Amino acid sequence: MDVKGSVALVTGGARGIGLSIVRSLAEGGARVILDDAGLSIDGREEDPTLAATVAADLRKEGWEVRPSALNVSRWEDCQALYRFARETYGKVDILVNNAAILQDRMVFNMEERSFEQVLRNNLFSAFYLTHLCSRDMREGLQGRILNVVSTSGLIGNRGQANYGTAKGGLVALSRIAALELARYGITVNAIAPFAHTRVTETIEPTTPWLAEYLATVKNVAPPASVGTLVRYLCSARAKVITGQVFGVRGGEVFLFSQPRPVGVARTAGKETLDEDFLAQTFDTWDKEGLFTPLETDLMHFSRRFK
Repeated sequence: MDVKGSVALVTGGARGIGLSIVRSLAEGGARVILDDAGLSIDGREEDPTLAATVAADLRKEGWEVRPSALNVSRWEDCQALYRFARETYGKVDILVNNAAILQDRMVFNMEERSFEQVLRNNLFSAFYLTHLCSRDMREGLQGRILNVVSTSGLIGNRGQANYGTAKGGLVALSRIAALELARYGITVNAIAPFAHTRVTETIEPTTPWLAEYLATVKNVAPPASVGTLVRYLCSARAKVITGQVFGVRGGEVFLFSQPRPVGVARTAGKETLDEDFLAQTFDTWDKEGLFTPLETDLMHFSRRFK
């Protein structure tokens, strides 16, 4: 999985999943710009020196990693980050949008500021950098964009209206960008990772299924597997793989379905619907098991797959 000579920009790259991605790309020979504003999980400023410290440690190991502490939730910081990449290496070949924060509240308790802040950090930043970096990629007729999403945006989770909306929007952005950029040799994929990080440390095992979920993550899901998948999708062997949503959990890799109709019913000789028709249709779909279960992503992935 050689990405030697490529220039990679990874946001949220100083810890956990982001660091595993930075390390994997650097080990493959990429020149990596590690951006991390050093925020706490909920987005408060925590350690603006974090990126420089981590990058220095990686350079001691022999990898070419340059730090940045810009806050990608801001358009002007994304512009500055893009300029830094161009001034340093002249291009961006690989973009990994990983930066994310959490501010969990039930929808009836969530404040407007919290909803907006999470969307700006987790979704707007990805658009900003995709908009900027795809211009270089188009000129070179090649490029890789990886968006780190979440099953909270695919399946849903209580208390995460902001986070799930951002991650669901990021899946849509990935799909649309893949459609728009395919003609230029640019691939865009989304990855929903399952890994033991500081985020999983905040989850309390309050139910048996939640305890089982945490066990599957803590015991078998180191972040390194996420980095391996990212590096593969950035390699020449994955040049035709685009517009997909993957999951990774330790030694498991998942390919997610994407929304498509699973049931259809048509009125006989009518151009409009009526209540009796809808009642009969919904009853049929219910009996056929076509309705999506009302379960959270953690409930769904507390089970092991065969």
